[in-house]
This record gives sequence, C-alpha cells and structure tokens, in this order.
Amino acid sequence: MRTKLTVNGEPVEVEAEPRVLLADLLRDQLGLTGTKVACDTAQCGSCVVRMNALSVKSCAILAAQAEGADVTTIEGVTATGELEALSNALREVHGTQCGFCTPGVAMSLLELLKHNPRPTEQEIRTWLTGTICRCTGYHSIVRAVQQVTGQEVAK
Repeated sequence: MRTKLTVNGEPVEVEAEPRVLLADLLRDQLGLTGTKVACDTAQCGSCVVRMNALSVKSCAILAAQAEGADVTTIEGVTATGELEALSNALREVHGTQCGFCTPGVAMSLLELLKHNPRPTEQEIRTWLTGTICRCTGYHSIVRAVQQVTGQEVAK
C-alpha cells in the first residue's frame, strides 16, 4: 500500500505492507536509524518521534496511520538545531551513557519543553515515566533539563 507523509520536512511516498510499524518504516525503508526499537511494546520510549507536532511511540503506530502526517525524527531536530541546547546539556552533566535511549528521551523532553519551558524537577521526572533508561537512573537527565532551562541544577 502506498503511504504518503512528510518526514523531517520532506515529502515521502513509500510502499509499505499494512502491518508495517512507523518505526520500521523510518528505520528500514527511510534509513533514519536514530529512531530506536527496544521493547516492541510501547513501554520504553526509545522510538519516540513527533507526529503532527506531538510525541508518539512509533512502535505502536502503523505506517498507514501516518498517512498525510508530518513526522519529525531525531535526525530532523538535529538538522534544524532544535536539539543543540538539550544535547549540550545532556553531554555536560553526563545525562547519557550508552546512548541507545537518548533519541527517544530527547524527543520526549523537547515536547515537554515546548509545553512547559520551566518544568519543576517533579514535572521532569513525571514526564520521563514514558521512557526507560537502564544506564543513568534519570538524575543526570533531570539535571540536564534544569540546566537548559536556566534553573538551579540539583546535586
């Protein structure tokens, strides 16, 4: 089945089986491997992308459901510079370790910051419940968000 969507600002038309997940279409057919698939059950958040300006778990959406949608991946926010401040803060406070979950975490945090430019520590932690990071324990990720929003960084 032909699926038309916009990915990172570019119109795309691809042939995809009706059962193909958006995450698989992005990774396997479009080569956008920044979108990770870890759990296949929409629990971990490694596959978060933006669809029509909202964060979604792309492993829980069929490619056909993205027909006509505007999809932004980690590659898209990297290219526009939208990720730069958050990326720098994550690096400075060691908010990433293995990096596997980082694209999904970053996409989710960008959504948080879009809606709440100065979230409290508790709001950041609550927002992160949709993601699983097995390496950091989240403390450094929270510190990075506090740093990028000009708040006092928790020790």
